[in-house]
Amino acid sequence: MDDCYRVQTIPENAVMPKNIFLCNRQQTAFYLFVCSPFDAFRTAVFSKALGVSRLSFGTAERLQEMLGVASGAVTPLALMFDEKKNVRLILDQKLLQYEIFCFHPLVSDQTVRIRKEDFLNVFLPYTGHEAEFVRVTEE
Repeated sequence: MDDCYRVQTIPENAVMPKNIFLCNRQQTAFYLFVCSPFDAFRTAVFSKALGVSRLSFGTAERLQEMLGVASGAVTPLALMFDEKKNVRLILDQKLLQYEIFCFHPLVSDQTVRIRKEDFLNVFLPYTGHEAEFVRVTEE
């Protein structure tokens, strides 16, 4: 994430979040966590915030199967390929302070900007997904 911010100009009202693909031990529940690029991520803390058993990172094979993207190119824009709605989209509440989200458009060497309202109210309904918001904090 530091590299992304170093080589790209991100406006103050925008954020390029971390996108993390996770699953449960049985690989029957899948999550796409979109969170602040500035915060450390710990699976135990995220799992507790969701109230689920400890999650782990999803495999590259499952990522390709579920969202049609390779590791390193994880993006909520890939939810358009999740026709069976197997992946739950979880957004960190901290992201709501930004007006613009910057995401990879299915490849990791490009970035697109989308207004938060358009992402939440146009794109997600188009895919049939809803965003769930959580506050992830270590105590």
